Amino acid sequence: MNEESAAAGSTLEHSHERDEIRARLAEDAQPNYLRDWIYGGIDGTVTTFAIVAGVVGADMPGSVVLVLGMANLIADGFAMGAGNFSATKAEVDDYERLLAIERKHIAVDPNGEREEIRQIFARKGFAGDELERIVDVITADEDRWAKTMTVEEYGLSPAVKSPVRAALSTAAAFVLCGLVPLASYLLAYSFGLSVAATGLVFFAIGAAKSKWSLSDWFRSGLETLAIGMSAAGLSYVIGYALKALVHVSL
Repeated sequence: MNEESAAAGSTLEHSHERDEIRARLAEDAQPNYLRDWIYGGIDGTVTTFAIVAGVVGADMPGSVVLVLGMANLIADGFAMGAGNFSATKAEVDDYERLLAIERKHIAVDPNGEREEIRQIFARKGFAGDELERIVDVITADEDRWAKTMTVEEYGLSPAVKSPVRAALSTAAAFVLCGLVPLASYLLAYSFGLSVAATGLVFFAIGAAKSKWSLSDWFRSGLETLAIGMSAAGLSYVIGYALKALVHVSL
């Protein structure tokens, strides 16, 4: 490898040396829980700040923020985790169901399933003896054959998530991020402090997720900040608009 190639290679995300490629490909694909963390973090921040903003907008006592905020963190955090557990488990169950269907089809009609493999890879540009070798290699192992069909025919990912880890990721992010607008307001009963802290959390979430996107950290942070503060601002406007109604009822 010359110096120019070495310099270019140092900027790549992983090595392309033969042994390192073999070791990397030998590892099973790992599921990514980034979506669960971001989903929980943004939702926890928005909903908790919505309570702060709504109560402040309606000019209600600060103690209401504490009661509603803590109730939201515990109840909604649990509900978010439980909902994500059920949703992820449904995806896992669907994957297992389709995998079982493919195994049954392989056992009952192997020739038909071989033809499906043949046509799938023919659409990718393979033909002739090369195509037949691919079909032979894939169908030589029933487990590999069935998993290939779930990916190619149904578009499912072979990296199956754990429902428990997905649920815990969402619930933990919800509570941790949701605590920020609540705690910052209760610290000095300052709505301005809560707004600043909430905005910082939104920006931090966006900046962190830029690691897994093509956007730079600043742009990603501003995008998430704009989305989150728009939702939070809506709560303040609603609370302020209903201010008169609340005071009349009290």
